[in-house]
Amino acid sequence: MSILNALILGLVQGIAEFLPISSSGHLSVLQNFFHMATAEEGHMFFDVLLHLGTLISVCVFYRKDIAGIIVDTIGYARTAGHPTPGPKKTYTGARLLLMMVIATLPLVLILPIKDKVEQLYYSTGFIGAAFLITGCLLFISDRMPRGSKTAANMTVKDALIIGVFQAFATVPGLSRSGTTITAGMCTGLDRSFAARFSFLISIPAVLGANILSVADAVSAGIDTSLLPAYLIGMAVAMVSGYFACSLVQYVCSKDKFGKFCYYCFAAGILTIILTIVL
Repeated sequence: MSILNALILGLVQGIAEFLPISSSGHLSVLQNFFHMATAEEGHMFFDVLLHLGTLISVCVFYRKDIAGIIVDTIGYARTAGHPTPGPKKTYTGARLLLMMVIATLPLVLILPIKDKVEQLYYSTGFIGAAFLITGCLLFISDRMPRGSKTAANMTVKDALIIGVFQAFATVPGLSRSGTTITAGMCTGLDRSFAARFSFLISIPAVLGANILSVADAVSAGIDTSLLPAYLIGMAVAMVSGYFACSLVQYVCSKDKFGKFCYYCFAAGILTIILTIVL
């Protein structure tokens, strides 16, 4: 793997992981049509580093939310069962953590069929169709009534619905952020909070996937001569991921999240045409 190859893959991973355009779908296109080296060609450790880069970027971007979750959870744990005089304190961060855990649970259902889902990575016709489905979801997202729910009043049902959509989005070509943010809007979440919640629940999802992948990456072997290229790709994924988070948060607040649908429609049509022609 060349440094240029690693740089391109890092950029694609960082941007497409958070923009609602599917990183897995774009990586599939790069490998299957342009024969660019990817994790599926023996670079599993690089794949782990790329996801670590995007994990760091989302943690840095939402560091205040994460700090609030930690502080409120500790505070709630200390006062649980020990009522204190005066007005009852609301531990919104602890409640947000509970909603994140609930939204992550449906991913467990994917583990038994993980290998079958990964095989779809090589079906470019399916990837093209998944791009089109993502585009349809984004198209309707901006046409939904504005919601007002936040961490303080979203329900367990809301979290489960978003979690189920996240589980479906493990399919290559379906955007995880696009699917979960649209699901959040459907349940009545405030648009900006829907984006925040989507990115926050990506943290346990990506962390869990990385933990599962580390053992496979080590057993597959790590070519230390490629570490410089790998680390450059990771750094690019981290930086581009941070700015992608910022962009998505902005467009959601301006009711323009659905504009990404036109890119997904174009990507889907082009991918299907290339599948037929090549």
